[in-house]
Amino acid sequence: MKARTPRSLPNQAAIEKLAPAKLNLILRITGLRNNGYHEIASLFVPVALYDTLRISKREKGLELYCSGRKVPKGSENLVHRAATSFFENTGIDGGAEIRLTKNIPVSSGLGGGSSDAAAALLGLNQLWGKPLKKRGLDAIALCLGADVPFFLLQRPAVAHGIGEILRPVEEIPSFWYVIVSPSLMVSTAWAYSKFKLKLTNEEDLNNILFFKRIDANIPDMLSNDLESVTFGKHPFLLSIKTSLIELGALGSLMSGSGPSIFGLFNSKKKAQEAGKILESHTRGDVFVVKGLS
Repeated sequence: MKARTPRSLPNQAAIEKLAPAKLNLILRITGLRNNGYHEIASLFVPVALYDTLRISKREKGLELYCSGRKVPKGSENLVHRAATSFFENTGIDGGAEIRLTKNIPVSSGLGGGSSDAAAALLGLNQLWGKPLKKRGLDAIALCLGADVPFFLLQRPAVAHGIGEILRPVEEIPSFWYVIVSPSLMVSTAWAYSKFKLKLTNEEDLNNILFFKRIDANIPDMLSNDLESVTFGKHPFLLSIKTSLIELGALGSLMSGSGPSIFGLFNSKKKAQEAGKILESHTRGDVFVVKGLS
């Protein structure tokens, strides 16, 4: 899939924004706050699998139209909530029509909903002349969800806190990814609630939190504390991970709370060959995409 360039109309009456999916190359759960949120140490990488939002100005009101995949409507949709928050926080007397085309599977561990919300914020802010600076956008994003601030950044980053404290990674090896997303939805809240918190090795945690470059062997670093939870309920997911390794992946891991499983490949050709084989016997979606830097 080739990266696309967002388009805007001449007078900025409308704009098209791309909302990329993400993968967690590392996801460690390091603590639990009093409000119920889990603290994490994670390495996020955006990939060239996109939802698309076309945002148009209108005089009043907010209309959201969705196609491609079934998603919640109205205030239950993060895009709708993001747009509502934008107008409330800026005091702008206007409205918008947003047409969302969903390509990223829903509740798949790929962050599609959070990415859509971030793209909506960025698009609306650009259309209205950037009334919100970074701090304002970040504040709205965090209220919408722990992953949304990362999608404002849209580059590889280490995250800690509940995901809102981000440190961009200056250099990261480039991979092609084969992502297998079974026809199954996993609740993020459920997965975290089932995880049994254990002590985190401080040396490992410091390595995750503070590096700015990644010169180590990424396939050896792959780690996701939620795999045991989701695999425990859906054991067939392990066979997907095994298949990816057998087809030549340098490493394989579940992303987020799942159920999507990805494999890392060092060439487009190898990734495409593996993807083609997996498509023939996988009930769900298979994507062959490049990581974004």
